[in-house]
Amino acid sequence: MRFTLSQSLFLAMILCLAGCGGGTTGGGSNTGGNTTVPPTPSGLTANAGDAQVSLSWVAATSATTYHVKRATVSGGPYTTVGSPSSPSFNDTGLTNGTAYFYVVSAANASGESANSAQANATPLVVTADVTITVNPSQTKPISPWIYGINSYSGIANVPHATMDRAGGNRWTAYNWENNFSNAGSDFGPYHNDTFLSSSSTPAEAVRNFIAADHTAGIASLMTVQLQGFVSADASGNVDVSQPLATRRAARFKQVVNKKGTAFTLTPSTSDANVYMDEFLWALDQKFSGQDIFGVNPTVPTFVSLDNEPELWNSTHLEVQGPTAITSDDYITKTIDLSQALKDQFPEVVIFGPVHYGFAGLYSWQGELQPTPTGMNWFPDKYLQAIKTASDTYGKPLVDVYDLHWYPEVYDSGGTRIVSMSSATLSDTQIQQIVQAPRDLWDPTWHDPNNSNPWVYQTLGSDPTKGVQILPRLQAKINAEFPAMRGIAITEYEGGGWNHIAGTIAQADMLGVFGAQGLFAASLWPPNGAYDYALAGFRAFRGFDGANADFGDTSLQATSSDVSKVAVYASHDSNMAGRVVFVAINRTKSAQITAINGVSLSGTATIYQMTGASASGQNPVHPVLVGTQAASGSSLKITLPALSVTTIEVK
Repeated sequence: MRFTLSQSLFLAMILCLAGCGGGTTGGGSNTGGNTTVPPTPSGLTANAGDAQVSLSWVAATSATTYHVKRATVSGGPYTTVGSPSSPSFNDTGLTNGTAYFYVVSAANASGESANSAQANATPLVVTADVTITVNPSQTKPISPWIYGINSYSGIANVPHATMDRAGGNRWTAYNWENNFSNAGSDFGPYHNDTFLSSSSTPAEAVRNFIAADHTAGIASLMTVQLQGFVSADASGNVDVSQPLATRRAARFKQVVNKKGTAFTLTPSTSDANVYMDEFLWALDQKFSGQDIFGVNPTVPTFVSLDNEPELWNSTHLEVQGPTAITSDDYITKTIDLSQALKDQFPEVVIFGPVHYGFAGLYSWQGELQPTPTGMNWFPDKYLQAIKTASDTYGKPLVDVYDLHWYPEVYDSGGTRIVSMSSATLSDTQIQQIVQAPRDLWDPTWHDPNNSNPWVYQTLGSDPTKGVQILPRLQAKINAEFPAMRGIAITEYEGGGWNHIAGTIAQADMLGVFGAQGLFAASLWPPNGAYDYALAGFRAFRGFDGANADFGDTSLQATSSDVSKVAVYASHDSNMAGRVVFVAINRTKSAQITAINGVSLSGTATIYQMTGASASGQNPVHPVLVGTQAASGSSLKITLPALSVTTIEVK
């Protein structure tokens, strides 16, 4: 048969539509340029749970997304039920006793691969490994300031924090009049320089810090100088072999708490004194009309009374000398400076005493002789004195009890968990990292693998009390100075910087801070890479990759086995019926977890971080793994091994 030209062209078009161009036949076909369709995924496995199936497969080269397809008959037809970006998916809301069949394809901008080999699973009713009991009548407001970080603007891949702290050894001898500071024992040592700011404009180092925080929409915690002497020059190392009085006179200026009048934005740098009330006044002027130290600023600026005073005789030998400040002298200094600042700004929120760690908190670095259960720790002495002075003054002089917390947990080789930075950790090291946050609150916990449990031993080695440092301290505040707003941990670390254990520990600490009612907290970022720790923030802040956050009201949640699973529960005062959980699995095996006791209605959207999902991510972040219907007062979910799962119900 012969065809005309037009008939031939029409036939060619029909044939091309049937078979030209490669389509979605998979196998990495070239679809133009140098980009190829991903290969077909391999290794698909399906594991049944209660009304759900957990799927995983081998990552396909160049895939940007995967399409999970389900059928109730072997061989299909299949319906797409999810499109995750990583090689795992949790298919939920299924019917127990029904067999489900799955395939998965890989896709990118060039196209979609062929379907994988089929895998199948049959969900069945299963008994929970861990039960979480939520008591919605036991609530605490969650302070917005617990999601803080030190040096926020200097952090790569920074999560959406709520507070930024400018603190540490650098700020003890900071001179706001000229921006000179001293590194203390950190560098030089004892080096006067312009590290914080090379500007000659007074207070520029702090103004710039606060302005950057305003741009980011977060609160600031600045440091005022309580030790007594600040840098007079930027001329390098200070000779600490000279007599203390000689070097103070030659290289430093004396801090005076109260000038009272004649404030100026351009104070003389040739006189002998630097005034703290004038310092805050100058900052307030630089943010005119914003009331940064007032009652309801758009973003507040809090004030910290210096940094780690128990260690000044070593960290700041250049100005303190070898003799430690006594607890009596420190308390007197605190009262005098706080009164001067509150005379000028009555509503300023003041943090103190900014302990470096447990020994400072417990005994003022050995000066006192407290007993584990006695009302004779340093906080008892401090709180009683501050209350007496506050009663006389007419309002609280210190608003927030501030300490630093670096876990005193060590492996058998003497390595502290905050120094565990390897991507490969032993099982014991992993458990030390993920269990360590329990020292903050859990009376049943002490680490049997800790090779140097000196904190637990100092507190009497009582297995019925544990370390539980936050409840112990809060009880003292409640008894001795209840007008105080609460506790802040303005430096802390958890270890596991390049491992999912670090994500778990960080998420657990944030959950503890909310459940225990802390006023504020800020991570001290370690040297090197620590993106796994920052990921812990993302379990609570922007877990959907946008603006979805944990709720603002903590609901009491009790675990039947907190050594395995902890869950933090919240309501959202801005959206009725919205409940958010953060669930932590500390174990090496999946844990079927039942969450009971809180009324749920709507859809539970589930985001997870695991070692597998985090691998290759930059930054490490939660991935959407599925949804399931939520109704009644019980929710059951399988938590993968060593994972953090955020569940948003609305």
